[in-house]
Amino acid sequence: MANETTPPADQTSTGSPNGQDVNRAKVSRQTRLSPIWIVPIVAIVIGLWLVYDNYASRGILVTLTMDSAEGIEAGDTLIRSRNVEIGQVQTVRLSDDLSHAVMTARIQPEVEEMLREDSRFWVVKPRIGREGISGLGTVLSGAYIQLEPGTEEAPRREFPVSETPPVAPAGQAGLRLSLTSQLGNSLRVGDPVSYQGYTVGRIEENSFEPESRTMRHQVFIEEPYTQLVTDSTRFWTSSGVDFRLDADGVRVNVESVEALLGGGVTFGVPEDLAMGQPVDANTRFTLYADEDAAREGTFNRYLEYVLLVDETVRGLSKGAPVEFRGVRIGTVAAVPWNFTAPQPDSRARFAIPVLIRIEPQRLGIENSDIDLDEWEARFQRMFSLGLRASLKSGSLLTGALFVDLNFQRDLADEYVAERFAERDVFPTVAGGFAQIQAQVTNLLEKLNALEVEPLLTGLDRNLQASESVLNEVREVSTSLNQLLNDPETQAVGGNLNATLDELRSTLQGLSPSSPAYQELTTAIERLDRLMRDLQPLARTLNDNPRALLFDNLDAQDPVPRAPR
Repeated sequence: MANETTPPADQTSTGSPNGQDVNRAKVSRQTRLSPIWIVPIVAIVIGLWLVYDNYASRGILVTLTMDSAEGIEAGDTLIRSRNVEIGQVQTVRLSDDLSHAVMTARIQPEVEEMLREDSRFWVVKPRIGREGISGLGTVLSGAYIQLEPGTEEAPRREFPVSETPPVAPAGQAGLRLSLTSQLGNSLRVGDPVSYQGYTVGRIEENSFEPESRTMRHQVFIEEPYTQLVTDSTRFWTSSGVDFRLDADGVRVNVESVEALLGGGVTFGVPEDLAMGQPVDANTRFTLYADEDAAREGTFNRYLEYVLLVDETVRGLSKGAPVEFRGVRIGTVAAVPWNFTAPQPDSRARFAIPVLIRIEPQRLGIENSDIDLDEWEARFQRMFSLGLRASLKSGSLLTGALFVDLNFQRDLADEYVAERFAERDVFPTVAGGFAQIQAQVTNLLEKLNALEVEPLLTGLDRNLQASESVLNEVREVSTSLNQLLNDPETQAVGGNLNATLDELRSTLQGLSPSSPAYQELTTAIERLDRLMRDLQPLARTLNDNPRALLFDNLDAQDPVPRAPR
């Protein structure tokens, strides 16, 4: 039995039909999936799902750039919108040129619609500024990045991050304008833009243009105040308090408290201009230093003349008014102007050139109605009629001068046309102070021409005579004092009182029934009759005095004869 061999399996299976069935059964058992494989397959599917879910939940990758990454930490700094967390900063690094910081952040997929072309990012952290204190909630939690969604349809994945929050929210109705100036002012982002003291907008952006050497300010005007801005509008800076001493006197203008603390911009339409038409977005305006400069900027059509002043110009400054009988019609443009230009040959002495501008728009005339050639011809005619310019004092407090235009009829025939540095010369006369000085000089000359010595000699004699009179008065006063101090003089009063008392007692004794009274009455009656008898004699002697010597008044006067 040991030598017996077992046939190979393939031979056995092929040798009979039963062997073939057994082989088929084995093959069918080998091709059927075993239930034990279900667990790893499910695990693989779950793993793939977790990987996909983790990848999908990572969010949208965005790139943020800013000048400095102060307060930003990778993996800790959050991104929020309306105080809801929507993402996180993943990495922070420097740019390739080392000029700014580059950050990558993940934004949740459900807020992908917020990432538009005009979306804005800024850093929220504690700030203390002119508008108050903000961001105190980040003292403990740390700074975070705020996202303001945009309204445009185009998507975006790279954004700049601002250090300060935007002035106006995205999509807010309003008007953005550009202001240019050559002022070294201290306007900052967020400063107010006011109209008649009411805040209607804010400054959004400040920049300096080296090519033109000008400052550019972008401002935002809120609705419905955009209709206040027209092509006739003028913008100027408001410093809070405007205190000025000039030829018009003392002026004090106080703006709002916010402008007082931080300044700002004010705008309006000058009274001399029409309201104008509305403007488009990003229209450029000039930013003036103050309201007066803004008003002066509206008078862009003018005539220029030169005043050759023979007196001092101290107190006359650029911007001083040029008035005609109290009505302002122009402005002093430069003091002095083109000082080194040669003087006209007709000038006997050196004069100070002053450039003035005659501005017809100040009289309420529209630009379309102004014909400068006609105005120039009109002034030439008035020069021949005696129109002259002079310097007058506008304020005794400040000593500021202004140019006054008026007619001098006595100088009408003395006008001679002159030119100075390619400008017509406006004829001038001496001002008020110069006239007073000339009058004082003439008075001094007359005083110097007087013969003072004879007057002084006569005055000395009068003083000596007055002194002698005073001496005599003094002597009389001394004598009178001695007389009054004499005891006999002082006794006169007592004697007079005694005499009056005796007379009073005597009169009291003359009663109507007393004999003395009757005798006195009889004597008076006799005296009265005697006086009546003497009246004809007195009348006759009054009429003809010779009746006292001659009996017959009608006889001829006797002729005297010589004695025999």
